[in-house]
Amino acid sequence: MGYNFEISKLDIRESFFLGKLLLDDNEYTVNIQTIRREKVLKLPFGMTLKNQKALVRMSGPNGVMIEDLLPYKGESEWVEIDSDLITFYAADHQDQFDRLEIIDDFSGI
Repeated sequence: MGYNFEISKLDIRESFFLGKLLLDDNEYTVNIQTIRREKVLKLPFGMTLKNQKALVRMSGPNGVMIEDLLPYKGESEWVEIDSDLITFYAADHQDQFDRLEIIDDFSGI
C-alpha cells in the first residue's frame, strides 16, 4: 500500500516548505520542515501500515530524488513531513520536484 501524490506547488518559507499535493482529484496541503523532536509523517486520512514506518520519496523528471524512512504518527489536517534530510535537499532542489510517494509495503523493494 502507498500513495503517489503529484506536487502541484511547493514554496519555501523561512525555515519550511508549504505546498499543494494532488491525489485522485483531491487536493491536500503539505508542510515539510526540519525535525523538531523526532522524524514525523502525518496524513489527513487514515493509513493502515504494514510497518510502523513509511518510506517518503520526493522525485522529479530530471532524476532528482530524496527519500527518508519516517515513523507514521497518525492523522493531521495536512500532510506533515518532519525530516532534516528531505527539507535540506528540497531547499537545494526546490523547483525540481513533481512527485511525492509514501510507501509502506517493502515486500517489492
